[in-house]
Amino acid sequence: MGDIAHVSGRVLEETEKIIVGKRDKIRLIIMAVLAGGHVLLDDLPGVGKTTLLKTLSIALGCTSKRVQFVPDLLPSDICGMKIYNQKTGDFQVVEGPVMTNLLLADEINRAIPRTQSALLEAMEERQVTIDAETLPLPKPFLVLATENPVESESTFRLPAAQMDRFLIRLSLGYPAAEEETRMLQNLGDRIPFETVETVTCAEELVKLQDQAAQVYVSDAVAAYIVALAGATRSHTDLSMGASPRGSRGLYRAAKVWAAMEGRDYVTPDDVQYLAVPVLSHRLLLTGQARFSGKSAESVVREVLSSVEVPPRTEEMFRGR
Repeated sequence: MGDIAHVSGRVLEETEKIIVGKRDKIRLIIMAVLAGGHVLLDDLPGVGKTTLLKTLSIALGCTSKRVQFVPDLLPSDICGMKIYNQKTGDFQVVEGPVMTNLLLADEINRAIPRTQSALLEAMEERQVTIDAETLPLPKPFLVLATENPVESESTFRLPAAQMDRFLIRLSLGYPAAEEETRMLQNLGDRIPFETVETVTCAEELVKLQDQAAQVYVSDAVAAYIVALAGATRSHTDLSMGASPRGSRGLYRAAKVWAAMEGRDYVTPDDVQYLAVPVLSHRLLLTGQARFSGKSAESVVREVLSSVEVPPRTEEMFRGR
C-alpha cells in the first residue's frame, strides 16, 4: 500500500501550501477521493471551503468544473441537454458541467430540490440520462460540495437520500490565531494557486482506488462496522439510523485510511476514527433529541462507547 501512502502524502503537502492548519480534515477528504466517495463541507462562509476544493483539484491533476448553485438553477444546467442542430437536422447532446472528474458544487443547498435530485443518478450510478439517452461519467467522478448552514433564506434542505450519498461530511471551523496569522503571512493579498504542483492524474487515481479495494478486512472488523450501524438504528434519540449504504461507506473508507497509513489491513481504530464523519450526516434526530440539544455527532460517539470493540487477534492482521 506504499503507492497510496506516498500519493496521499504528496497531495497533502501540496494542499497545505494554500490551506493552513487543517491537516486532519484534508486527509479525510483525500481519503474520500481515493475511496471514490463524495464530500460535503458544511461550514460558515469564508473559512476556505471552496479554496480547499480548488486546491485539491489542482494537486490531484483531475478535470474540474465549478457550479454555483442558486434557486433558478435547472437540472439541465448541471446534466446537459439536447438541442436541435439546423445544419445537420439532428439533435445533439450539449454536455453539462457534470461531465468532469471533480464537480465543485458551491452552496448546494441554494438549489431547488428538483435540481438537487438531478445529481442523485450521477452520484450513485456515475451516469446521467438526457432525454432517454444514458451517458457514462468520466472516471473518477466525485462531487465536492459546500453548504452554508447559517443562512436559511433562499436555501433548501438536502433530502435524506442525497445526504446518504455523501461519503463524509466535514466542518473546517475557524483557524486558530497562530494559524490565521501564518495564513496572512504566507498568502498575502492573493491565493497563489500557481504554486500548487500536480501530484497524480485521473488514470492513476482509478488504479489507486482499485488498489485500496484489496486492503484486508477481517470478519471481526466487518462485524464491528455492522454492529455500529445497527446500534444507530435502535438508538432512542434517532428516528432514522445509518443505512446499509452507510456501513458500506465506513467499510470502504476504513480500507483507504489503512492504506494511507501504510497498512494492508484494517483495525478497529480505523473504524472508530472514521465513524463520525462517515455516519453522522446519515442520521435523523427525534424532535425531543433536537430540543434537548443533542447532535448526530454526539449520538455516534455514544454508540462508539457502547458497542464492544473486537479484540485484536492474529486473523485481524492476516493481510499484513
